[in-house]
Amino acid sequence: MRILIVEDETALALGLKFNFEQEGFEAVVAGDGQSALDAFRNTTRFNLILLDLMLPGMSGYDICREIRKTDKQVPILVLSARTLSEDRTLGFDAGCDQFMSKPFALPELLSRVRNLIERHPIDASALPHASREPESEVREFGDVKVDFSRFQLSANGETHDLTTMEVQLLRYFLENEGKVLSRFQILDDVWGRDSNVTTRTIDNFVLRLRKFIEPNPSAPRHILSVRGTGYRFVETPEG
Repeated sequence: MRILIVEDETALALGLKFNFEQEGFEAVVAGDGQSALDAFRNTTRFNLILLDLMLPGMSGYDICREIRKTDKQVPILVLSARTLSEDRTLGFDAGCDQFMSKPFALPELLSRVRNLIERHPIDASALPHASREPESEVREFGDVKVDFSRFQLSANGETHDLTTMEVQLLRYFLENEGKVLSRFQILDDVWGRDSNVTTRTIDNFVLRLRKFIEPNPSAPRHILSVRGTGYRFVETPEG
């Protein structure tokens, strides 16, 4: 298992590298944005990226966006001293999967890394990302067409690129069509019990998905709110 550690604090980066290697991982360290992107593009595929936000030359948000242009699947765990809800929202918008604040407990970090890798298995022997065309995995409902393998959604005459967690959440809704899903159930099943996200994060993701799939997001017909509980996904609305 290979991990890319993007961290400009040398002592912390080397400490993380040492601890991950003690756990059996192969760890590569990059101290700035360009080095991180070079490592990502020019070496064998990583199973996970551990990403700081405050970096010289290029922010972690920008690194995340660049990675997501060519790889929608690799898990990205943000590890940052930035703790505002806006920072988390920007991180998820850029395509990260989880957000963990500094200072952190090493056992918790190791647990999250293992959990993310298990939930997002990647062929570690794969060649550079753009060299293989993924097989199509398409679902359609109403006027919406979702290609899960390419992380793309087409609706209302427009095509949108989806982030990893948007794909995971939409797939989850489709697999549980018609069921009332509580926010805590969604949090456990999609993000994982040990994720550092709140139910408010789910609401934000639902708002973004509604903008993509609903003709009128303010009057949704597919992702319905269940007052005081959570959401219910309807593939074919009545009427």
